[in-house]
Amino acid sequence: MKYGSSVDRVVSELRDELNRYSDGEKLPSSRALVARYGVGPVTVSRAISSLAAEGLVVARPGSGVFKAPSRRATTAGGDLSWQEVALSADPPHSAVDVGPRGVDANGLLATLVAPPPEVIDLNGGYPHAVLRPERALAAALARAGRRPGTWSRPPVEGLAELREWFARDVGGPGGPLSASDVLVTGGGQSALTTALRALAAPGSPVLVESPGYPGTLAVARAAGLRPVPVPVDADGVRTDLLADAFAATRARLFVCQPLFHNPTGAVLSPRRRTEVVRVARAAGAFVVEDDFARRMVHADSPPAPPPLAADDPDGVVVHIRSLTKATSPSLRIGALTARGPAWERLRAVQVVDGLLIPRPLQETTLELVGSPAWTRHLRTLAEALRERRTALLAALGGALPELLPERPPPGGYHLWLRLPDGTDEHAVVASALRHGVAVTAGGPYFPAESPAPHLRLSHVGAPGTGHLEEGVRRLRRALIDTGVFPVTVSPDPG
Repeated sequence: MKYGSSVDRVVSELRDELNRYSDGEKLPSSRALVARYGVGPVTVSRAISSLAAEGLVVARPGSGVFKAPSRRATTAGGDLSWQEVALSADPPHSAVDVGPRGVDANGLLATLVAPPPEVIDLNGGYPHAVLRPERALAAALARAGRRPGTWSRPPVEGLAELREWFARDVGGPGGPLSASDVLVTGGGQSALTTALRALAAPGSPVLVESPGYPGTLAVARAAGLRPVPVPVDADGVRTDLLADAFAATRARLFVCQPLFHNPTGAVLSPRRRTEVVRVARAAGAFVVEDDFARRMVHADSPPAPPPLAADDPDGVVVHIRSLTKATSPSLRIGALTARGPAWERLRAVQVVDGLLIPRPLQETTLELVGSPAWTRHLRTLAEALRERRTALLAALGGALPELLPERPPPGGYHLWLRLPDGTDEHAVVASALRHGVAVTAGGPYFPAESPAPHLRLSHVGAPGTGHLEEGVRRLRRALIDTGVFPVTVSPDPG
């Protein structure tokens, strides 16, 4: 962290200094900058590279670094209003079949954009750096870089060894899946996009959980699909209503998260697990199983049930597995598992969209999951998640007992809080940000109108449990300021 802060400091000061330079003027030498800022030459080099990436400087080998020519305003004299028509004017038949085009990424962006440093992050979906296996990743990347052929063209379906690993990881050793059932993908979100585009035609309905992952809704709508909500309760999706939804819509696709569901944290009950596959098979439909949080178990969790795909002889389930949550946002490696003609369709769509998954990332993943450090990291992560969940629940119990969930999730990284009826959840989120804590509004998790106001709190984006406790105190002040709770005791209980 100290090293990264040094780079940021040098970048910030040089950026300000460049305002006093004329175009093409030469900056001081690297040696002079090292002396001026009291940092090492690598830090200066990284700062210059950052400024070059911003287009503020130009490095000329052998000559030095110079201020780049000033950018001219692109809007002066231009008229961009024509794009509004071009992006919206579909042929009449398209408007009837699919609906107006548009991509709503607000639900995703809300949890992807990092808050300012002074704001406690109870919003993000990726683990803080202290939870990531950065040393193991660096070592795996270094070993992968020395592998012969790392920069060669990979197989279209992914590396054979990695496909075999995913087959065992999803189906279990000696299970029903083989490498030929696996397609390596560029992370879970990419796999979800491929699955929905491959398995449903534009304009058709797709059944989704309500509440459910906003990324599913964004992908569905961008693909021209019509999300149809199926309610979720503490035991997962309501299978009685799932059967009704298939009958009413004739949908051929249902997307679900049976394990540590986002946002509720629910685990699909044993009876409903059987029913989901049976109901979908009777409807002639696929189940897309988004198993995004399989590696986010807590140290005190009961054994997690196997994936739906592990007991599916008829190829009803298309399984998505990603390693990103448990490793790093930049390790965009996942897998799609399918059987029969569906696999060929998935493969074709992925090739059209992206051709190949970068081989260096695949090789790095193989090195990581095959090392003893991987098992150690998963144990450490499980203990850290248990500690953070416990701390967040204790903080809520002390400051906001009215919001405690009835059944805390046994895995994952978030809590789903029901707010009092009539609460303006967006006003609460805005007030919380003013008080220095970022939380997530519940509305974007519902495909249609939200039946009640909610907040989602994540416990993996903050540096430690002390930040979680302080974040809850700040949230309490925000709820008092917005009138959700009356001021009956001190805004900062013990």
